[in-house]
Amino acid sequence: MKAGSQFKDARFMSAQEKRRVLGCWVKFLEGGFEARLFTAALYEHLSQRAAFVAHYDRAGFHAVYFTDPSDTQRFLDQFDRSKGCRSIEYGDIGWINDEDYRDINNALVDAATEMIPGLRRMLREREIAKARQELGQAEGRLKQLLEAHDAEPETKRGGA
Repeated sequence: MKAGSQFKDARFMSAQEKRRVLGCWVKFLEGGFEARLFTAALYEHLSQRAAFVAHYDRAGFHAVYFTDPSDTQRFLDQFDRSKGCRSIEYGDIGWINDEDYRDINNALVDAATEMIPGLRRMLREREIAKARQELGQAEGRLKQLLEAHDAEPETKRGGA
């Protein structure tokens, strides 16, 4: 059976909206969490029906979870069955079992399951690149500090 073919209308979300959110989710994951692919429909579903707080707005939500690859790794944990699908913000599994949204939330997890190994590899590469960049910046700052220190007269450094 095709994912999303068994969606049911819920009080605040039609079966058609659920299918649309699933499509947005897949594109967002396939696109490497790009901000332009983080649609309003996807944001609203995650913040209203998948146990995430709103973080003020869509851009704020994206900044919290998808700017730093370590935060994105943590975000993925919620959609990883091997990690129990616990809400990363609330610590429970109510979101995955909610009667009205069980179908869409499990479809999100099922879609992510196929992609998680590749996404985690990509995110580790991003984490490494970020750490290398931070190391380079720290080395540059250390060099500046050492040069400034060496340029100071002995008397300013506490010498005789």
